[in-house]
Amino acid sequence: LVFLPSYSPNLNLIERLWRHVKKQVLYSRYYETFPKFKAAIMECINSTSTSNRKSLETLLTLKFQVIEKTQIVNT
Repeated sequence: LVFLPSYSPNLNLIERLWRHVKKQVLYSRYYETFPKFKAAIMECINSTSTSNRKSLETLLTLKFQVIEKTQIVNT
């Protein structure tokens, strides 16, 4: 279980996936009908495990650092 602040899209993995889908499907593209748009999104999502694997591996990582107990101030 990972605590996330109330609004943190950069830490939320589904937001990162959605950013990837938007980049692959929406940027500079026009779909004449909703079924074509939906098909493009479904194709992108279905191909995430094969053709887009490398780009997703860099996006979908938890970039957290574990900080061990340390003494900050010498007393």
